[in-house]
Amino acid sequence: MTDPTWTISELAHEFSITPRTIRFYEDQGIVSPTREGRNRIYHARDRARLKLALRGKRLGLQLTEILSLIDMYDGPGDTTAQLQHYMDVLETHRNMLEQQRRDINETLEEINRQQKKCEQLLRQRIAK
Repeated sequence: MTDPTWTISELAHEFSITPRTIRFYEDQGIVSPTREGRNRIYHARDRARLKLALRGKRLGLQLTEILSLIDMYDGPGDTTAQLQHYMDVLETHRNMLEQQRRDINETLEEINRQQKKCEQLLRQRIAK
């Protein structure tokens, strides 16, 4: 029985991304398809790495973080260390997002104050 393989079009369709995106991940070393002439052939490892990369992207991780996490699973590694590293990356990312949320909330509050001030000034001008 042969291992399953996919074409670039099949993976692009499955993950709702463009072939160009997959080629980008190939350029970054995330997937490494074999070639049959000019055609790329993706194997189960490539599919799994692509899936993890896309998940990392949805989480807002940087490409270097994604690659680091994915590469941990290629070498011999202690699952505990891998999970701890992943937890550390997630915690760092969470902290960054929470700071961004605080910054956005402060900015929105300032916008509200400015809008109220403008509305008050407009009412005063209309009343004159």
